[in-house]
Amino acid sequence: MLFRKNMEPRCAYCQHGSQINDREVACVKRGIVLVESHCRSFRYDPLRREPPRPAVLETERLKEENFSI
Repeated sequence: MLFRKNMEPRCAYCQHGSQINDREVACVKRGIVLVESHCRSFRYDPLRREPPRPAVLETERLKEENFSI
């Protein structure tokens, strides 16, 4: 998922930009832009992308009966 070929372009993970805050990116090509915008100079940088957090296992709801046959 992190290294997909058909990645949706976003300035948040473009190699031409540096994220300033939660909403803005400083782009070498276009200046200050929103994180969700993009341009035709987009180059994907997988190290800038933060994947979503994994789901947390809720162990409080599990019972011993769920694991017996």
